[in-house]
Amino acid sequence: MHVGPIVKRLLVLLFLVGLSGHAVALEAISVPLDAKTIDLTHAVERHSEQTDKVQVSTAPGADGIVRRIEVHSSRPDGPSDWAVFALSNPSDEQIDRLLVAPHYQLIRSGVLWPDLGSQRVVAVTPSEGFPPEQVQSGQADIYRITLDPGAVITFVVELHSEALPQLHLWQPDAYEDSVNSYTLYHGIVLGIAGLLALFLSVLFVVKGTAMFPATAALAWAVFAYTSIDFGFWNRIFALAPANEQFWRGGTEVLLAGALVVFLYTYLHLHRWHVRYSHIAILWLLGLIVAFGILVVDPSVAAGLARMSLGLTAVVGLAVILFLALRNFDRAIMLIPAWAVLVFWVVGSWLAVTGKIHYSAVQPAIAGGLVLIVMLIAFTIMQHAFAGGALAQGLISDAEQKALAMVGAGDAVWDWDVSRDRVEASRQVEHSLGYPPGGLEGPARHFLSLLHPGDQERFTAVLDAVVTQRRGRINQAFRLRSADGHYLWFTLRARPIVGTDGEVMRCTGTISDINDAKIAEERLMQDAIHDNLTGLPNRQLFLDRLQFALARSRAEGVAEPTVLVFLLDRFKSVNERFGHSVGDSVMLAVGRRLSRLLREQDTLARLQGDAFAAIILSETSQDGLDAVAAEMMSALKTAISVGEHDIFLSASVGMGFTDPQQSAEAQLQGAETAAYNAKRQGGDQIETYSGAAATNIRASRFELEAELRKALDGGGIELAYQPIIKLSDRLPAGFEALLRWEHPTRGKIPPSEFIPVAEESGLIVQLGLFAMERAARELAGWQAMVEGENMPFVSINVSSQQLLRHDLINDVKAVMTRTGVAPGTLKLEITETMVMQNPEYASKVLARIKEMGAGLSLDDFGTGYSSLAYLERFPFDTIKIDRSFVHCGESQTRPIILRSVIALAHELGMEVIAEGAETESDTEQLRQLGCEYVQGFYYGRPMTAQMVQQLVRRPVARAS
Repeated sequence: MHVGPIVKRLLVLLFLVGLSGHAVALEAISVPLDAKTIDLTHAVERHSEQTDKVQVSTAPGADGIVRRIEVHSSRPDGPSDWAVFALSNPSDEQIDRLLVAPHYQLIRSGVLWPDLGSQRVVAVTPSEGFPPEQVQSGQADIYRITLDPGAVITFVVELHSEALPQLHLWQPDAYEDSVNSYTLYHGIVLGIAGLLALFLSVLFVVKGTAMFPATAALAWAVFAYTSIDFGFWNRIFALAPANEQFWRGGTEVLLAGALVVFLYTYLHLHRWHVRYSHIAILWLLGLIVAFGILVVDPSVAAGLARMSLGLTAVVGLAVILFLALRNFDRAIMLIPAWAVLVFWVVGSWLAVTGKIHYSAVQPAIAGGLVLIVMLIAFTIMQHAFAGGALAQGLISDAEQKALAMVGAGDAVWDWDVSRDRVEASRQVEHSLGYPPGGLEGPARHFLSLLHPGDQERFTAVLDAVVTQRRGRINQAFRLRSADGHYLWFTLRARPIVGTDGEVMRCTGTISDINDAKIAEERLMQDAIHDNLTGLPNRQLFLDRLQFALARSRAEGVAEPTVLVFLLDRFKSVNERFGHSVGDSVMLAVGRRLSRLLREQDTLARLQGDAFAAIILSETSQDGLDAVAAEMMSALKTAISVGEHDIFLSASVGMGFTDPQQSAEAQLQGAETAAYNAKRQGGDQIETYSGAAATNIRASRFELEAELRKALDGGGIELAYQPIIKLSDRLPAGFEALLRWEHPTRGKIPPSEFIPVAEESGLIVQLGLFAMERAARELAGWQAMVEGENMPFVSINVSSQQLLRHDLINDVKAVMTRTGVAPGTLKLEITETMVMQNPEYASKVLARIKEMGAGLSLDDFGTGYSSLAYLERFPFDTIKIDRSFVHCGESQTRPIILRSVIALAHELGMEVIAEGAETESDTEQLRQLGCEYVQGFYYGRPMTAQMVQQLVRRPVARAS
């Protein structure tokens, strides 16, 4: 045997292997003549290089020699990815084949970060011969390869990225047949999807039901998805492979969102529980975020959409089964379509994870998606058109009457007189808690279930109808339920007379009116009782007092005694703690007083803070005094509401009744005595005296008349209390105060004549007088001051002035006539006043502010202190009540003051603190940032002449 040539060839091979380092020669893939397609996906070698070139060893040729070739990338200066394979032609004929790398494959595309497709092959370089010709296609990278007889050629494929999901070698005719075979299928599926989307959109216009737009949106999403998947979209818009990723990911996100919207809308999930709405909103927000991510990374957005589709299928199936078990017809009808959807999701998961990898899986999944939309469309059409116009035409007259009764909530009641058998619908038995047939039986059985107070009347009506053989039954009565309670029903029936002239039966309808009766009783209760405390109101009190007086006249028994209780300073409770606390205090007062009265006595709430009692259990003066004193003592005990302990007292008026007078007159007498006790300081008992009451009324009329004369004759004057600026301890402004010097009675305090002015309506005239006088004198002081530090004057405004429509015109006229500097004429308004009508007050104050007047919020912290409203009112100054400034050595005082001052500054307001009576108070307020103080420490109210001298030569307190 000649071994020399063989040894030489082996040595050459070993040498070449040594040159190639770690490279190993490729094994060439034989290409048979009759093979239609060869899968090269797993037969290629993959190379990832950090440079723009790759060196590979070729497959051994016909001479057995392995060569080393170097291929440069078409994209220089960067890393590159390569795939290498070798083909051999063992035949003696030339072979032409197509190398096909699809841009997108659903199979093995992945779930979380799916491969959405792109250009796969950049170039193909053979080890010998000319480079393969590229065939243009929008769905794949295709290169035409020619193999000469006996040739072995190594191909180096430059990849666009490291992903190469599929690589096939096709016979040209076989590939064309494969593409054409799916073209018809793709056209049919796309046509069905488009027609479904269009049909459902038209149905929405015609029917207008909410489920149609949701289903139409799902159908359009499926149409868009299949258009992208089948390449139809690319042919119309000529998308680049990079843009195809964006559109493919977008259609998957759209499909996931449309499925969630359809499930939520079709099942009316918002009607079952609000949490369904919350979950749906959060779900859709997540998909909206996925739409945003789509611009940055379509793969991540598509992964979120695919997870959403799977979760929607699983969670939707659970919700559908849950609602179906509760006999919800929509859920029951959706089960078949949703079962197909779950099966489709499972199949899609097997495909994208590579568990199944048949070439027909991808078009089958797209077709299955269209099938699901068809099933859903059939389901909603069946539901939406069930009971439509055609069905309505088939309803008989009897069925229409039955439906009308059901719609009206009525049930059938029938009494077969000849058989003496009463029957009622199951609806009534269910309302009463009886089993089926629980109301059936003879008439006496039905009558035994009636309330004892209704039995005799109902029996008489039945007997009359049967005896007279005519008439109608229209009765309201109570029936005993299974648990022993009585429910109200109304029966409307009429007798049916037979051929013999006798009543055969009575038939009609029976309705449940229990809710209406309860509402009626509640209205009756509210008409004669106080809504808050449940005590009798003024009308019921007068009725009971009139009855007691009549009984006293008729039977000669002891006359009743009337006590009226007026709570002292209760208005300050509402202003300081709010109306909710005030209501709680009222409830506590009502309970305390009720416990002290006996059964024959009556306690009522007349109005607001006024209570009244009819005492029948005591007739002696000592006993009545003891009852009144005991009730006053009970009211003095602290009432705890939350963290507050509230102490009250009462002014009590005692009226001894006269049987010859009306109840209204008796009550007015006791009320007059109570008001007299309150006028004398409160917390005392006053016995009604006709002469005293006459003197009180005469005194008030006389004071009102003299007040009118004082206004006309100049008896009313203004005094001014300084307001000091803490930065320089100089007067910055003044508060105008009304003063009345009576010619015979001397000085009458405002606490006495202001209430009379408010009751008589003179407060408006007083307020206008104060505004005009203060503005005129302020203009004179400002004329003597040079520079920008003009003094200001604050004027108190009453609620009657604020709520009048003329206040804006009054302010405008005063400022025009006097010419005071803008912002120096300030109107002081309390929190309680603006809260009487906050909307109207806000508009009025805004107009006044626009005219140049200042606005000051007086007594801040003693009323509502509503920050929401405070921000809406255009105040420029806040006056802190003296109760916050002068409250002893409380450790919380600096905290409260600091918070109020900081709040005012945040809202752009200045702060005036009332009640600064010591140097320590002033210094602390200055350190907290307060701008102004007002108190007797800096001066008592003074006349206009004294203010004029002070403005000329201001004097500051020593620091």
